Amino acid sequence: NPDTGKMAWYFQFTPHDTWDWDNTQNAILFDAEFQGRQRKMVGMAASNGYFFVLDRTNGKSLVTEPFVDFPNWVLRKAPDGHLIPNPAKEPSIGGTLIAPGKATNWPPSTFDPQTGLFYVGMTQGYNILYASDTSERPEGYAGIGTGSGPYGSAGAIRAIDYKTGKIRWSFPLPASGVQGLLSTAGHLLFGHDTARDFMALDVDTGKPLWHAQLASNPTNGPQTFLLDGKQYILTAAGDTLYAFTLRK
Repeated sequence: NPDTGKMAWYFQFTPHDTWDWDNTQNAILFDAEFQGRQRKMVGMAASNGYFFVLDRTNGKSLVTEPFVDFPNWVLRKAPDGHLIPNPAKEPSIGGTLIAPGKATNWPPSTFDPQTGLFYVGMTQGYNILYASDTSERPEGYAGIGTGSGPYGSAGAIRAIDYKTGKIRWSFPLPASGVQGLLSTAGHLLFGHDTARDFMALDVDTGKPLWHAQLASNPTNGPQTFLLDGKQYILTAAGDTLYAFTLRK
């Protein structure tokens, strides 16, 4: 509560986080229908590989579902939506194989209220986590190495149904797909293909509609603005800003 400083509620996405999945992902606020009534909600695709939707008035869990194909750190999901970690996947002296390594990171995901879909740039991979502190209350951890998953695709842009957490479509990428995305009222999703192509996808299907090669991959989420009656899409790649607009 900003008026009193008192905590109204909290929800812990990764209980006892020893895997460095700090929640630096953007939390998206939206009002929409859920199970027959309008709700004020907050959604997040977290770096631990799970997608969450909460009622933001009280913190009640509405959706907890994975958006990666093989998260191995979860033992089970509790009835209240919290995840119960697998004790066997704690960092160890000899190293513990964890999946995902980091499914996504700080570059922003996006939500389209017209489609009811969340869009996230993600990667599927493994990490080996070592415990470097052998005391009874260890605080030192270290990780090395990530790799593509058994399905042969290292990354993807994925569309997630906010009502169910199910993947509606997935656009595969040859490298880590962690990236900032932008969805627009014109039914476009802007991102990149990890091979220096800035691109627009159809928000409903993930079909590629347009692309332009840049000097490097974009480094953050694209932006859009209107200037003198003309709409622009702006993205940063390396040390350059690129602005695109439609020709009449």
